[in-house]
Amino acid sequence: MQTLLTLVGVVLAGIALVVLVPATVLLIQMLAAWPMRARGQSGAATTRPRLAVLMPAHNEASGICAAIEAVKTQLAPADRLLVVADNCTDTTSSVAAAAGVEVVERTDPLRRGKGYALDFGVRRLEADPPEVVVIVDSDCHVHPGALDALARASFAFQRPAQALYLMRSPPGAALKTRIAEFAWAVKNHGRALGNQRLGLPCQLMGSGMAFTWPQIRQAPLASGHIVEDLQLGLDLAAAGHAPLFCPEALVTSVFPTSEEGLAAQRTRWEHGYLDVMFNQGPGLLWQALKSRRIGALFMALDLCVPPIALLGLVLVGMCGVSAAFFALSQRATPLLLALLALAMTSLALALGWSRFGRSIVSARELMGVPTYMLGKIPMYLRALRRRQVEWVRTRRDDGTH
Repeated sequence: MQTLLTLVGVVLAGIALVVLVPATVLLIQMLAAWPMRARGQSGAATTRPRLAVLMPAHNEASGICAAIEAVKTQLAPADRLLVVADNCTDTTSSVAAAAGVEVVERTDPLRRGKGYALDFGVRRLEADPPEVVVIVDSDCHVHPGALDALARASFAFQRPAQALYLMRSPPGAALKTRIAEFAWAVKNHGRALGNQRLGLPCQLMGSGMAFTWPQIRQAPLASGHIVEDLQLGLDLAAAGHAPLFCPEALVTSVFPTSEEGLAAQRTRWEHGYLDVMFNQGPGLLWQALKSRRIGALFMALDLCVPPIALLGLVLVGMCGVSAAFFALSQRATPLLLALLALAMTSLALALGWSRFGRSIVSARELMGVPTYMLGKIPMYLRALRRRQVEWVRTRRDDGTH
């Protein structure tokens, strides 16, 4: 019996050590991001490079004009905006053309996904290549000065540059949507800002991404990967072009109002992230340890931080199992490690709320976080059985797909 208890204790302690890693990474990022101080991209180019904005669009006729206008106001005379109307069944192409921008249409029902649309657009730009390409989704708003900041940072450092990309809750949104907005702010603002202040790379986030022409021209874009942005950032980092965070550039979008749209969006993002994390995270971590490169190591560790709700569920479950084991065996090591990981994660989220979440959810409303976490259990169980890996467009509020 004692031998069995010892074995179980070793296994539980090992699992607790594993979950302690993402908790530590998250806390380090939040501590680095928490001080209210600004840090720009020192050394940014004084001469603005010529840029092209690439905007993939699939059935976005109802909202693409606003995205186009926000971009057009920031373009210099030598710049261009190219809309790729990808497998559209609505009037996206004609609406974009009427807005006075260049539009190309792509039709290939067998090769669907944003990656294929981006590759198609890049090939169109080859006839007159810009110095920098900025990718902006057609449901996003590019805030003033964002294109200039991105183009200068990417060109100056010869690296991909990622804008601060935030999701906003629609007016009158339910608490769970605002908690999702807070979780998004922790990931895309807090963690990325912490990395920047530590001199480390960030992940690509899907919209507001700038690349030098050689980088994007040679990038493996043509795929239907469900989180093509995350995969692209890892591919570029492996090629020696790790993305940098450019918080001066702000790009925002709005969560869908429909339950169906929200569920589809969250499933795509989180299943895709988990697929990359489990399939590539351990290998990237091993390669980074062998190469002894701090940037590569931290980027691999950053990838191994799961969605906050999942991390919280795992830690609470680990504490419960370890507490039961302690009651049975009086061996406290697994429980102490699990409690330490839970405390570190809680502190990280408290810092994140203080710095980035006060305007999104109140301290009292944070009591709804456990309910939000429990509500995501079915999605994570589906990920265990069969993760969604194929591209599926989010249902829009106008009913289009």
